[in-house]
Amino acid sequence: MQDPRIADFLEALQLERDASPHTVTAYRTDLAELQAYLEARRLDLDRVTGRDLEPYALGLRERGLSPATVRRRLAAARSLLRHRAREGAREAGVRDVPLPKAPQSPPHALTAEQAIALCEHPGPDPLGLRDRAVLELLYGAGLRVSELVGLRPGDLDLEAGLVRVLGKGGKERVVPTGGQAVQAVERYLARGRAHLGRRQDHEALLVNNRGGRLTRRGVFLIVRRHAEPLGLPDWVGPHALRHAFATHLVEGGCDLRTVQELLGHQRIATTAIYTHVAGTHLRDTFLAAHPRARAA
Repeated sequence: MQDPRIADFLEALQLERDASPHTVTAYRTDLAELQAYLEARRLDLDRVTGRDLEPYALGLRERGLSPATVRRRLAAARSLLRHRAREGAREAGVRDVPLPKAPQSPPHALTAEQAIALCEHPGPDPLGLRDRAVLELLYGAGLRVSELVGLRPGDLDLEAGLVRVLGKGGKERVVPTGGQAVQAVERYLARGRAHLGRRQDHEALLVNNRGGRLTRRGVFLIVRRHAEPLGLPDWVGPHALRHAFATHLVEGGCDLRTVQELLGHQRIATTAIYTHVAGTHLRDTFLAAHPRARAA
């Protein structure tokens, strides 16, 4: 039986912090394991300390769970305890949950030539026109998959080349997109969409072959359908085009603050990883441009 204090936290997570259903489900699973650990050792949720949870953290690692999974479960525990402190149920200043540092490895990045070849691969049939619009928007506007599938017809200002998207936490932003993406969407709307399903979801910009709103899984399959014939690696999925969008902007000289706004990142540190991906290009640019870059 779920601890009512955990149930209260999950409800706050959903209603007050606008967490997605997927996030709430993940937290519920992670905290069920924490609850079992506390009950087995007769530890009270509102009295437990970070030191009490060190064996819990060690046990997660010894089970062979991935570092990302261990970190996620400990982060869920930390969020719960901080919530209880904000509610006044826990003493302030108690030692926090030990949270291992997340290893930051640069994301894989498509070259500009690979990204362009991928976007241009779909054919001229209705599904091809839809796929081209999907790929061009992912690469041309740097959208998350959830943002892409949530687009409505009125969210695009094709004349101005702007897209209004609803990002994480329900935060809205307006981003520019390239002329190629605008043309792809125009062709899809003019010659493709009407042929996809008899009853269409008119609230959705992008629809599947039955006329319903395109899903995240559907977008993944679209990317893979066009990546495989080009011989692109297995890691190429929808997010690879978002990474390519950011990487190629940085390589082209775009400043990180602008890239941060375009991607909808809350923290500049999240965006800074693209300086590592584009590091060779940036170094070459620096060496060529700065008068004191080279040794005598």
